[in-house]
Amino acid sequence: GTPCLQWPYCRKRCSYCNFNKYVVPAVDEAAMRACLVREARTLLRLSQVQSVTSVFFGGGTPSLASPRTMAAVLEAIAGTAHLPAGAEVTLEANPSSASPPRLDGFRAAGINRLSIGVQSLDDAELQLLGREHTAVEARRAVEVARGLFPGRTSIDLIFGLPGQSQSAWAQGLEAALGLCDDHVSLYQLTLERGTALAAQVWGGNLPAPSQDLLADMYQTACTMLVAAGFRHYEVSNFARKGALSTHNLSYWRAEQYIGVGPGAHGRFVPWGEGGCSREARVQTLEPDAWMREVQTQGHGTRRRVVLSPLEQLEEVLALGLRTDEGVTHERWGHFSPHLSLEGVFGAPGEAAELQQQGWLVLDGGGLRCRREGLAVLDSLLPGLLCQLQRG
Repeated sequence: GTPCLQWPYCRKRCSYCNFNKYVVPAVDEAAMRACLVREARTLLRLSQVQSVTSVFFGGGTPSLASPRTMAAVLEAIAGTAHLPAGAEVTLEANPSSASPPRLDGFRAAGINRLSIGVQSLDDAELQLLGREHTAVEARRAVEVARGLFPGRTSIDLIFGLPGQSQSAWAQGLEAALGLCDDHVSLYQLTLERGTALAAQVWGGNLPAPSQDLLADMYQTACTMLVAAGFRHYEVSNFARKGALSTHNLSYWRAEQYIGVGPGAHGRFVPWGEGGCSREARVQTLEPDAWMREVQTQGHGTRRRVVLSPLEQLEEVLALGLRTDEGVTHERWGHFSPHLSLEGVFGAPGEAAELQQQGWLVLDGGGLRCRREGLAVLDSLLPGLLCQLQRG
């Protein structure tokens, strides 16, 4: 089991982000801490998770919370389930809230891996994204983090900005490679409804990059990172020296995870109340409402949906194919004891055609994308899901 904790507050709204987050003048951190602790205990008991493989603090901007909050939550988790000494405990941090004493405090609280939202090392690009930090601050944050969390510092980078050229992106990545540790996450900028950046592009004030340019940028990045010794272990994620993220992998392997906090998502079997089917769960979005519910009803779950066997297999397929290991026979068998991967995808149909075209492989290891297939996975999935539904 993997508890994922959402800290919903930010100091400022980035121009491209439409996550569930709130910019408020003052946060009642003690109340929020008490609720996160209570809800973590509730959901761990409900899922009857014996041992926690990893813990993830996401957001919002969780690095705005105090180390005391992290420590209290980790203590609650360790008191309810087994939290092994070496379990990965990741904090998402912004360069603007990553001063040495703060990061030191997080390490003392039990954080042992950092994911830093660098996004870009170019001041003009950072301004376009509405980020709080400068390129110099981003560099400093990564250097400090690497000193405190050597081999366990990850950086996020965004590509496909309006007006960004292929060469500007390659230069930015080159600069990032000179700075980064052993894990890099790359995200293509998506224009989300209701964001300032989308309004500027759709209003004709900023040029949107073409699909061809985006594909080229992605290919360039993959080539450069692999040449620098990184394993491309998932569509957006690269690691060297074995620094793969346990948290990320457990998600793509469709293992159980518990979402704690406003708007958090979870996928688990609620054994504690006699459930025997995997459920998709979402917690109440708005922080004050979420806290009220935890305080008065003892939980903050807003929506729970029992996933049918077919829906579970669709998730196993869609998530697993994002990784370089793909969907293994063993994992498929765990969710589909009666119909094997060959039974579904070995027959004539979409999968066989995709294999002939060189996008997919089905062999003794399981079903996975070839390197070329990873880049176009979104276009391959609908056909595979159709074949699964017919199977």
